[in-house]
Amino acid sequence: MPAANSYQPIKLVIWDLDDTFWQGTLSEGSVTGLEANLQLVRDTAARGIVHTIVSKNDFAPAEARLRELGIWEMFVFARISWQPKGPIIKELLSQLQLRAANALFLDDNAANRAEAQFYSPDLRVADPTELPQLAPLLRASGQPDPTLSRLAQYKLLERQQQARTQYNDNLAFLRDAQVQIEFREGPAAVLPDAGRLEELINRSNQLNFTKRRVTLPELEASLRDPARRWGTVRVHDRFGDYGLVGIYCLNRAENRLEQFVFSCRILHLGIEQFTYAHLGFPALEVRGEVATELSPTEKPTWITVAAAASETPAIPAAGPAKNRLRVLLKGGCDLGQLTPFLQAFDLGVTEEFNFNNEHQIPVHLEHTLLLRATREWPAAEQQRLAATLPFLGREAFDTRLWEPGYDVLVYSPLMDYTQPLYRERATGHRVPFGAYQDITAEPPAALATRYAQRRFQGLGEDFLRRFAREYEYKGPISLAEFQQNLRWLRTQVPAAVPIFLLNGAEIEVPDSGETGARARHETMNQALAEFVASAENCFLLDVREFVRTPADVSNNLRHYHRRHYRTLAQHLAQAIGVWQGQGLAHSPWADWKARAVGLLPAKLRNVLGQ
Repeated sequence: MPAANSYQPIKLVIWDLDDTFWQGTLSEGSVTGLEANLQLVRDTAARGIVHTIVSKNDFAPAEARLRELGIWEMFVFARISWQPKGPIIKELLSQLQLRAANALFLDDNAANRAEAQFYSPDLRVADPTELPQLAPLLRASGQPDPTLSRLAQYKLLERQQQARTQYNDNLAFLRDAQVQIEFREGPAAVLPDAGRLEELINRSNQLNFTKRRVTLPELEASLRDPARRWGTVRVHDRFGDYGLVGIYCLNRAENRLEQFVFSCRILHLGIEQFTYAHLGFPALEVRGEVATELSPTEKPTWITVAAAASETPAIPAAGPAKNRLRVLLKGGCDLGQLTPFLQAFDLGVTEEFNFNNEHQIPVHLEHTLLLRATREWPAAEQQRLAATLPFLGREAFDTRLWEPGYDVLVYSPLMDYTQPLYRERATGHRVPFGAYQDITAEPPAALATRYAQRRFQGLGEDFLRRFAREYEYKGPISLAEFQQNLRWLRTQVPAAVPIFLLNGAEIEVPDSGETGARARHETMNQALAEFVASAENCFLLDVREFVRTPADVSNNLRHYHRRHYRTLAQHLAQAIGVWQGQGLAHSPWADWKARAVGLLPAKLRNVLGQ
């Protein structure tokens, strides 16, 4: 690690994995965890140092190994792919809102270290052989943080950044973020936080507009001074609670700001501008460089003011909400047959199903791998794959899952049961497509003809040949990765929202053309049951209770006859009632209507919009 910039505190450690964090190469076989490195991450996280990963590996097996080592949750913003590391680290520092001089990159490959410094010249780099000398310095850095509050704040930032990538319009994202700000003023309100305020004033730079450093005794005396208006700023949004993130001190006589400081973790939310407007745009002499420029007239419209802690209405005791519960159905379009039966109960239903994309190809977007891609792949990669793979299409990474507005999630993971994965050789990205077949092993001409007969566009012989060159067949998702992805989904959906998961039928369907489907369903059902048994606020809807014979399905074991969807809706409504501690109101008339419509011919149901 170079001596230059040695006075800059390390706030972030960026780890390579193979022969750095652990011993060995993951893609070539098993690796051995290095206990010294595991402990270093834990010890330094407890002093507020943040850890991330930039490694050339496949994401899923790397995550699995880190989970086995019990260390995965200590990392944020992990970047595990086959892309060059220099640009990734530069982008990562921007997303983490940290300067390169405050980051240390550990990698056993000298070329990777040089590339990283080319893109981020102030970045500190080191070979893992230097860790014995660096570890004591790292353990002495930072400030005690036994509750890992700094890690929690970066987890929050990670959720926010992942959600932001789903928006083309930043203003739309900010409006959907539901940003609320709370101001607390007066000695009684701010003195208890004097230690945190002193730290914020003296350690913040990017959003420290006045850069007037203070000692704690000076600060405490000033907080009691009636000639000065001191206030703190707290922020929360739909991603979580940022806590105390800002402070201001207004000289009342001069209407001039003497302190105006914010934590960089609220950068790009407009908090500093809103606070400036809230104070009436007082005089402010900006010293040194700051990350944003304040406007003397604008007030962000996407932020609302929350009641101060002393003014917050009492929160009622936990219990069922009086408003209609909002249910999001995520899965295959056959789940649409649940909706009319669910609407016979006191539920509001939103659907997110497969559809025909712009190439007239039915696209399923519920595979857990695609769900992760919506949050973990860079937007540019999402757009590239959506544009070059006709079976995805431009809406492949759109989902309501990460938006507010639902109280209950009903999710069918049957595409994980069904679709094989294909790995892009150049990047390692994997995408699901098809059902129980390897399209790279079939003659392109014959396959293109079948797709043409189904009026699919873009899946011609030329595309299929190129796809076979650029992608390799990897088969269905493993049971371990399936469970890992479900655990990930549980962390991404608000903890208060229950997830009801549908399993699959275990029957043979003659002439379905899906060899091995029953056996696959049996093993995946077991994996799903194991996940639900170990997960908080997750529940299993077992279709095997009423889908038992080939007569209960239509063309494959995932499509049930309509009467079974009524049964499934009733089971679901009952389960939701148990979850909320109160049965759902039910309309026999609405149920009768749904059943009656189900008896009509399909063409007439379409005319009626059912």
